[in-house]
Amino acid sequence: MSYTVGDGSVVLALAAGIVGYLYVKHQSRQKRLEIIHQERMAAMEKGIPLPEFPLEQAPVGASGPPVIPVLGTVLLSLSIGTMIVLYLNLGASSRAFWISPLPFAFLGVGLIAYHVLAGESRR
Repeated sequence: MSYTVGDGSVVLALAAGIVGYLYVKHQSRQKRLEIIHQERMAAMEKGIPLPEFPLEQAPVGASGPPVIPVLGTVLLSLSIGTMIVLYLNLGASSRAFWISPLPFAFLGVGLIAYHVLAGESRR
């Protein structure tokens, strides 16, 4: 394979974008912590008690759809379907490749089993 200058510049631009995003995110968090610190120091000088609060607040009532069993079901069904299609469509010499999606099937079964087993402890 031969890579061009354009390929390298695309990779550099992506890397710079990721680093820039992480830098801006870090700076905004630092600025927020600095503002909180200034507010708390001003309140301490005035003698106003402030309650403790976590720095990273979780969204209230954000119990979305159960992602783990859905992902497990999708992985399992897609990998089983792919195995069936590969088994039926490959020639006799390359029929052994039908098991190539098997790790994804095991991953799907593992995610579903994790959801079932962890669901008992959540109730």
